[in-house]
Amino acid sequence: MLSAESLVVEVVRSGFVESVHRARMLVVDAGGAPVRVHGAVDALVSPRSSMKPFQALGMVRAGLALEGELLALSCASHMGEPFHVAGVQKILIGAGLDESALRCPEDLPGDVASREKVLRSGGGPSRISMNCSGKHSAMLATCVINDWPLETYLEPAHPLQRVIRDTAGELTGERVAATGVDGCGAPLLFVSMMGVIRAFRALVRAEPGTPERRIADAFLTHPEWTCGTTRPEVRLMRAFPGLMVKSGAEAFNAFVFADGRAGVVKIEDGGNRAQAPVTVAALRALGFEAGELDDLATGVLLGGGRPVGEIRLR
Repeated sequence: MLSAESLVVEVVRSGFVESVHRARMLVVDAGGAPVRVHGAVDALVSPRSSMKPFQALGMVRAGLALEGELLALSCASHMGEPFHVAGVQKILIGAGLDESALRCPEDLPGDVASREKVLRSGGGPSRISMNCSGKHSAMLATCVINDWPLETYLEPAHPLQRVIRDTAGELTGERVAATGVDGCGAPLLFVSMMGVIRAFRALVRAEPGTPERRIADAFLTHPEWTCGTTRPEVRLMRAFPGLMVKSGAEAFNAFVFADGRAGVVKIEDGGNRAQAPVTVAALRALGFEAGELDDLATGVLLGGGRPVGEIRLR
């Protein structure tokens, strides 16, 4: 279905449509041809953390030698679970550094159980618990390998960030239109939705052993290291072996399957509660079906602790 109209997600409470979210969607088949288009997909987007695989790719090309789960962690928006924190520590120790070198903001773990454990033990927010600390530790390790300055590794003019920007431009097939600042302090790159799809397809279609394929294989083999054990992304990757999913802030989501089928979605108002129903629609447009999609297709609204409505695609 090719349409200029945005998709609409309805928030229905007690039988009344209380709110709506509008979404852009771009889905392509295994050959890269669009099969479903909704909304202003030609407009620039800020993929936010959906760009992390390409940031990690730039680091691998610059000499970062991480493998397996630690390479997956370098692409992660993790939940601060104990294994995530231990992995970040391992990357830093391997580079001869500690948490003080990180320049991401302090935060509590996103995972509820992990956050409660930190608070019960008398702890508080820390840089290593912040969801982008895997990427930041990998950035620092890349700087150590290349003898690049550590204190300024987040500056757009830093050698590391220039490598990352060039890598993103190569894989998206377009010039990065603008550079901003992400929530973690790292440079934020603005590209098109089709550019994001081209970049994700380049990862899974690369030859085995190449830096691009190493990123994809790390994702596919260790999905819980890229997000967490309870997030919708890991549920989808477990339900569909060969599917790589990476979400970003402000309700951006991107996915690619091993055969090249891919999609990106963006909720116009940044409402994360609308992200799952639209992602499910994008996957179904490509023939994906499983119980996990039924569970994620609608969200439950509670009133007084009991279901009173839902979040659903119109």
